[in-house]
Amino acid sequence: MRGLVFFFCCLVALANLTLNHRKTYEYKYEGEVKFGSGKPNRAESGVRIQCNIKISGESPQVFILQVSDVTFAELNGITGKSDFSQCPKLSQRIAAQLAKPFKFEHINGHVRQIQAAPDVTETTINIVRGMLSFFHATVKTSPTVYELEEVGIHGMCPNNYATEINKQTNNMNVTQVVDIDHCRIKAAMQNGMAFAVLDKETKQRGESMISTVQYLYTIQPTEEGGMVKSAYALEQQHFSPFNVKGGSFRMEAKKEMVLIRVSEGGKPANVGQLQNRGDIVHKLVNSNANIPLVMQDLAEPKAKAIRMIKQLAEDHKNQIKKETTEDTLKVYQLLRMLQDRDLDEMWVELARNNEHRRFFLDMVAEINDDRVLKFLHKRFISKDVSANEAVQTLLIAMNHLQPRAELVEKAKEIMNMEFIKSNPHLWTAAMFSFGSLVYKYCAYHSPCPQAAVQPLLNLANEGLRNHNETKMFIALRALGNAGHPGSIKTITNFLPGVAANPVDVSCRVQSAAMQALRLTARRDPYSVQEIALKVFLQKNCAPETNMMAIMVMFNTKPSAALVSTLTAHLEREKDIHLASFAYSYLENIARSKTPDNHNLSIYCSLAMKSLAAKFGRLSYNSRSFRMDMFDDDLLMGTSASFNMLGGPTSVLPTEIISQQKYFAIGRIMKLMEFGIRSETLKQLIGPSIPGFKGDFSFSDFQAIYNVLKNWESLPNDKPIISAYSRLSGQEFFFVNIQKDLLDPSAPKGTPVWAAIEQLQKGLSWHWTKPLLNIEARLLQATTLGLPVEIAKYYQTVTGITINAKAAINPPQAQHLGDLINADISLESEGVVGFTKDFWIFHGINTELFQCGSEMKSKAPVELPMKLSAKINVGKRVLELDMPACKNEFELISFSSNLYAVSRNIGDPESPKRTPMIPDEFNSQQPTPNNWWRKANMCAKSSMYGVGVCVDYDIRRQYFNNEYPLYSIMGFTHAAIRVVPGIHSKFSAPYAQMTFMSCFFTHMRHMRLLLLNVFEDFCNVTCASPLPATAPQPVVSIKAIAMSGNQNLEGFDVTLYNPSEGDTLKAQMIMSHIGDAANWKMLVLQPQCKPYKISVMAAAAQSPAPRFDILITFSTNFLEMFFVLMDFIHSRMERYIPGMALLYGFNQTSESNANQEVSASIVCASSDSIDVTIKLPKYTVFRQAVPLPFSSTSFCVENTERNEQA
Repeated sequence: MRGLVFFFCCLVALANLTLNHRKTYEYKYEGEVKFGSGKPNRAESGVRIQCNIKISGESPQVFILQVSDVTFAELNGITGKSDFSQCPKLSQRIAAQLAKPFKFEHINGHVRQIQAAPDVTETTINIVRGMLSFFHATVKTSPTVYELEEVGIHGMCPNNYATEINKQTNNMNVTQVVDIDHCRIKAAMQNGMAFAVLDKETKQRGESMISTVQYLYTIQPTEEGGMVKSAYALEQQHFSPFNVKGGSFRMEAKKEMVLIRVSEGGKPANVGQLQNRGDIVHKLVNSNANIPLVMQDLAEPKAKAIRMIKQLAEDHKNQIKKETTEDTLKVYQLLRMLQDRDLDEMWVELARNNEHRRFFLDMVAEINDDRVLKFLHKRFISKDVSANEAVQTLLIAMNHLQPRAELVEKAKEIMNMEFIKSNPHLWTAAMFSFGSLVYKYCAYHSPCPQAAVQPLLNLANEGLRNHNETKMFIALRALGNAGHPGSIKTITNFLPGVAANPVDVSCRVQSAAMQALRLTARRDPYSVQEIALKVFLQKNCAPETNMMAIMVMFNTKPSAALVSTLTAHLEREKDIHLASFAYSYLENIARSKTPDNHNLSIYCSLAMKSLAAKFGRLSYNSRSFRMDMFDDDLLMGTSASFNMLGGPTSVLPTEIISQQKYFAIGRIMKLMEFGIRSETLKQLIGPSIPGFKGDFSFSDFQAIYNVLKNWESLPNDKPIISAYSRLSGQEFFFVNIQKDLLDPSAPKGTPVWAAIEQLQKGLSWHWTKPLLNIEARLLQATTLGLPVEIAKYYQTVTGITINAKAAINPPQAQHLGDLINADISLESEGVVGFTKDFWIFHGINTELFQCGSEMKSKAPVELPMKLSAKINVGKRVLELDMPACKNEFELISFSSNLYAVSRNIGDPESPKRTPMIPDEFNSQQPTPNNWWRKANMCAKSSMYGVGVCVDYDIRRQYFNNEYPLYSIMGFTHAAIRVVPGIHSKFSAPYAQMTFMSCFFTHMRHMRLLLLNVFEDFCNVTCASPLPATAPQPVVSIKAIAMSGNQNLEGFDVTLYNPSEGDTLKAQMIMSHIGDAANWKMLVLQPQCKPYKISVMAAAAQSPAPRFDILITFSTNFLEMFFVLMDFIHSRMERYIPGMALLYGFNQTSESNANQEVSASIVCASSDSIDVTIKLPKYTVFRQAVPLPFSSTSFCVENTERNEQA
């Protein structure tokens, strides 16, 4: 009976894990983590830590942890064929840290405060946290299943518990599952993704990362409570650049602790002076210097950085050396280890050499904390950098700064420096980059204090108060970068109908104010919707401002009610330019396929039904165009839009905006955006151009030229056009083009003339730029206490070397206009190139070791050039002379592979890297799921002395349930090489191309018949299509190979238009030039019909009232360039079946015409087509191929044209 009572008492006490401070507990601990794909015969990497743990009590709630017998091992090799190997050097280093005693509080089954010696690293503390987390759980005897939100090593996360009693041993088995994907406060850190907007709709279609953690405890009841007898934990993380349901990289972290013995008493160890190091939650180290792709000895970082910068400058002095571009990452790591005085000393040593100076300024910007701001502050005070150097360095440094409050304050000091204000371009760059810093700061701090953006608000208000348009304009564009909700009130002061007081600002300022709300639309959508609707309804606004209001409104993702309100107002809209833009914009959204527009596309589709009858056939300069696509398997997509905003005051659009977006891993990344605004130029052009018909014939260009003769009437103090560029939604470039820059009457002394005079003297220019474009990192805790990281790095090293000299005849030109009729010759040579490196890393990353899966890609481009040019604009002649190719070079290549990597600081110069697909794959043995394609193809010209070769080598090992992951899992190399041509008697030392033009002809409506005339190969007779009096050529292009004895051989293409204004009578002749010339090819009106290429568009018959298109292509291969076509035809026949199968086509063995290939494309719906391709021996077809655009507008437009014809 006593035993039973004791047992029940123990069960009651078991409600908490306990440690008895009068006892000593000894455990054996082992933790390991592996990274790989989880498939057989694939490479994997990992690490393992083994040790013994001793816990003794100092007081009832304070205990001492001692770690001994530490061993560290790493794994790198093929699954099942490789095992962990010991790393003695690193074992000693880790053991030395863990040998120091640790103190922790243990209260009610939870680990509270942890203390350690000051010199113990945070990485070591985190490993200790992984051990102590086995003593951190909430154990209850009743109920047996319960859920809690509690603090653990992963943060504040939901925990699910299940308990049961083992009746044989009386021990309690506890299962704990931690939902680390939904932690309220997560031990995680993310950098580099502030400008990529989270997209909830994309995440609903799939995940790119899923993590689970499970703990299993065996708890023995004691008088004090529950004693951990053994414990096991398993954490799995699945990551893919795509959707994880299509295969993933896998992390498997597991740890186990087993009780060895419990002893009574024992004197606690003398721990000495310890510091509080926090609680059980994993503390992420500020890991800017721990770049996951680099492991190097960081002793003497300044000397090493200087040496490497000098070496990089030497390597890339003449052209980019692709083998060493990756060394830039090592330099970034070294620079991030330096102190302020180190940077100053480096500047003194490197600034004297232009190459060293440029590399240092470009790379020091990547330090990304207060050290780089202090360095720039000193440079600006001493004025020992040029304005151009300051612009480039400041833009990169400010955009790559860490988003911390103290750095925002330091950046404010930089903005107010006299050096910044002394140059308008530098001042603009400072304003824009400060706005970008504020945006990034607010992305990680919500709510974001208004004090962060206050300098820009002050500048905008000052400009408005003093009627200073430049300050207003730049401040608004910088506020657009900041996207701070607190700036809305200030921005509305510049918008008519919204401001509290009447607004007296120019249209360009109104447009800038509207654009300034573009990023705020996501952060405060309801306020922006109200403002945008008010501006749209304002009739005293410029039309382009109303149109901009529509664009901003849809950035907020408006509700169905707001879209209906907008539709109702559009039904009454009388401005046809505004209506045309709004209707086309709604039409684009209605057919959008991207997840962020899923609901919005439905609302816009309903709006289209109301507006189609009134606005469906409008086609004005003010229009919007959009194409997009999205793939659920890849969780990737893209969109591109082109918007023309204008009004009735000018035939030119007032603004043209081009935007591109990229959708991936649940985020929307804005790529490049370009914008052009016609300022005073639209006043010069006006609402119409006398004599302009719209077919861009010679008379049209003459009409435009007559209008431009009034150039002198434009004001001198206002720009004619302006342009901007944005990257990741952040404006970094803006320029006003002034009248005097393009003025034909501009005299000597202007910047353009200065450049021309320098070119006449001889120009030698070399420029290189390393740039870390993307450094995106996600770090989070694991159950082992080691940080798992997913990182993406993308960098470029660009180099340009140019030597050029020009001559002008006659040399007495005094104005730019005099150059129109001058003979200009130019001699130039040089090389333009860049190398792009891209990495994806998934693994453990600490200052001691790294292990994981790493994808590495490299894409170098090199274009050497040497040419002579002769230009006469008045005579419309351009002649280019290029020497024949003498040395082989690689024009462009791409290589990529996926590796299991291991690095450790004990042996940093010998990293281990095993291809994910093993080397045995190269033997081409017939193993399952292997796929290998390798080829080398060359085409060489003896005439021009040049050839082009294409090489590729692609190796994959795939499983059906792993698509699309296996598409990147393997070795890839592809290259295009330029090689010397085949030597023959016709080989020439250089080639000459001549372009002559009298006027341009619009070819849109031309119906062409291709006719071959062979003078020697065959007997074809046809009446000459040319009139008796030969017309003057419109355009003439000659590509001629010239040898030393002036023998000529090449081709001539000449375009004629015998009837001015009638483009349907245009004709083109292509002929072979030289002693062996034996053919001509004419493109003319249908007069002879033996050989043809035809394109037909018609409406397909359908019971449904819809517009469809049928396009048929046919070509006779036997008699049209039969040698070349036979080669192409044979290659097409070989590759079409495989390519068709790859893209989802079906194949039948239906026989067709022997000498004909035809393709039928039927638009069966507004967003899909049916495709049928008939070849002589088979037919391939696919139905319902999705389109990124709608065919309806094309059909309507062509129907109108046919009716007009």
